[in-house]
Amino acid sequence: MPRHKAAVAVPAVFAVLALASCTTDKPPAAQSTAPASGATQTATETAPGSGTGEQSKFFVQADFDAQLAMRSQTPEGPDGKPWEQAIAPQMVDTAKYKKDGPYNLCFSNAAVNNPWRQVGWKTMQAEAGQHKDIAKFTTLDAEGKDDKQISDIAELQAKNCDALIISPNTTATLTPAVTAACEKVPVIVFDRGVETDCPVTFIKPIGGYAFGADAAEFLVEKVPAGGKVLALRILPGVDVLETRWSAAKVVFDKSKVQVVGVEFTDGDAAKTKSIVSDYIQRHGKIDGVWMDAGATAVAAIEAFEDAGLPVPPINGEDQQDFLQKWKDANLTAIAPTYPTYQWRTPVIAALKILKGEEVPKMWNLPQPKVTTENLPTYLQPNMPPLHYALCGCEDLPGFPETWGGKKG
Repeated sequence: MPRHKAAVAVPAVFAVLALASCTTDKPPAAQSTAPASGATQTATETAPGSGTGEQSKFFVQADFDAQLAMRSQTPEGPDGKPWEQAIAPQMVDTAKYKKDGPYNLCFSNAAVNNPWRQVGWKTMQAEAGQHKDIAKFTTLDAEGKDDKQISDIAELQAKNCDALIISPNTTATLTPAVTAACEKVPVIVFDRGVETDCPVTFIKPIGGYAFGADAAEFLVEKVPAGGKVLALRILPGVDVLETRWSAAKVVFDKSKVQVVGVEFTDGDAAKTKSIVSDYIQRHGKIDGVWMDAGATAVAAIEAFEDAGLPVPPINGEDQQDFLQKWKDANLTAIAPTYPTYQWRTPVIAALKILKGEEVPKMWNLPQPKVTTENLPTYLQPNMPPLHYALCGCEDLPGFPETWGGKKG
């Protein structure tokens, strides 16, 4: 199969995923667009008794190393605007695309079928709405269907688009459609990637490896040697989720914790709660829970509460219901993120390209994590339970009401 290159994310998955970017919907965020130099797929051997199984076929050692290194690098760009920042950018000239405005921007969206994507879509619309040099913002929603998005991309090319933004539903299947579009219009890909480097820029947070490693490293620190960890995944075969899990596997295999189960939840809260309850009954005690996406983290927590047991160390995401539960129950927790503020960046990038300004070829956005220390910064009681804290939307017109929040 084609080698996956520089990963994107995810996030977001739901084709299922109420997660963040992530999905076949995915969110993840398909993760590949520009090949990492010299990258080769490497399968890390499983440590005896680790319980993590074989390494994912999506695992690329060079991408893993690069993403983990990016976690400690200082991004370039304006302070307080992480959606305009970039980590180690390699700039590309866009002079050939320069033209006078106002512009017709077009957007082919994979879906709005989970809370992460819904928050992101509202954020993108608000970003586009504040630019007077955008005369028209033409959008089509693929509803999580590859065939529809292929048709959507073809349709948009006939609508006199000055630039085309694409969030691919899946990686390999959408690659030919994206490649064809690149021949007719400047293309900006974000969230999930494709297996071609033809887009002018590919925008993503650091990626799935960083997300998975952040959560796994936290559990290894908090769970005692020999402790039992349950890993909960959404779907197989979605690159941003696969890279999250493959990074966690590397961390767990080098540790002394015991992974007693790796289960798929389909992003369903009831199924998540049932799986956790079954493992509690089977093992008597679970010492940690790792999740490749946080949309059902509260359901996992409730399984322990229903069993009358303390909630062990766990990771979720920056969804408000998890952050509120974390605070109320004083949990030992962490929330890696796949920031929804990335939905602002493609609009900004499109305008830069059409004005002939340089943009990063691989636009790696900062990817913060929520910790006990900074939890108060991200917990927003005036926002709805399914809102994602890292929307970067607080300065946009209509906030907080457009995002379902209340003033004050």
